[in-house]
Amino acid sequence: MNYFIKVTAVLIVLVSMVSCNLTSAAGLTSQGQPTKEVKGELTSTTANSAVNFDHSAWDNLLKKHVDSEGMVDYKGFKNDREALNKYLQKLSATEPTNKWSVQELLAFYINLYNAYTVDLILNNYPVKSIKDIDGAFTKGFIPVGDRELSLGGIENGILRKMNEPRIHFAINCASISCPKLLDEAYTASKINEQLDEVTREFINSDKNDITANNPKVSAIFKWYAKDYTVNGRKDVIGFINKYSDTEINPRVALQYKDYNWELNEQK
Repeated sequence: MNYFIKVTAVLIVLVSMVSCNLTSAAGLTSQGQPTKEVKGELTSTTANSAVNFDHSAWDNLLKKHVDSEGMVDYKGFKNDREALNKYLQKLSATEPTNKWSVQELLAFYINLYNAYTVDLILNNYPVKSIKDIDGAFTKGFIPVGDRELSLGGIENGILRKMNEPRIHFAINCASISCPKLLDEAYTASKINEQLDEVTREFINSDKNDITANNPKVSAIFKWYAKDYTVNGRKDVIGFINKYSDTEINPRVALQYKDYNWELNEQK
């Protein structure tokens, strides 16, 4: 009897460990990272933060290697590997805390996600799709302090918990159907305007076919449906209508476009 009790106890521990690893990989935990929530309307400001992080090195790289359509010159990034590595090392050597403002945290984690996505592509270049890279979104390869975060962890465990649905149009997964990579770094001083810009641009782009009665929209609106709220209630169409040039009838059913995972590389 004692033997079976011991075996059962070991199995429970193993299942628990696997469960924890899967939860971490899926990005359901913040892994100790601060996740302040946006309260009310987000404003752009560098005030009330213990740190104002300098993202100018990333800004210079984006302006140099990303065009107005959000397409990326990965070969150019490879030639600027030293500059990118220095920025990545600066990000990874920094441990955000709750003394940072919500604006600084949003800018930091969005830039962290985007810069390390470029790094991932470069480490596997040439590659046709980020989906061809094993564990691209679930493996912890992004060092921040003594932790190693995954892309999924940054998105789901940190950014989605900050009560700012526009982050879905700011982070870029290196694919054609993703929201485009902005050709400038996100900063606390412009974060609200930048998030508004990329949300409006994405919704009115060819990533969606918006009509009043037969709208066909990006799968992003299906995958993260519960994030899109109006007046505190889930309302995907209502959220889209805040930014869309064409108003969708709130009583219609949304259809979803196929997602193109091909690399967002400049031709």
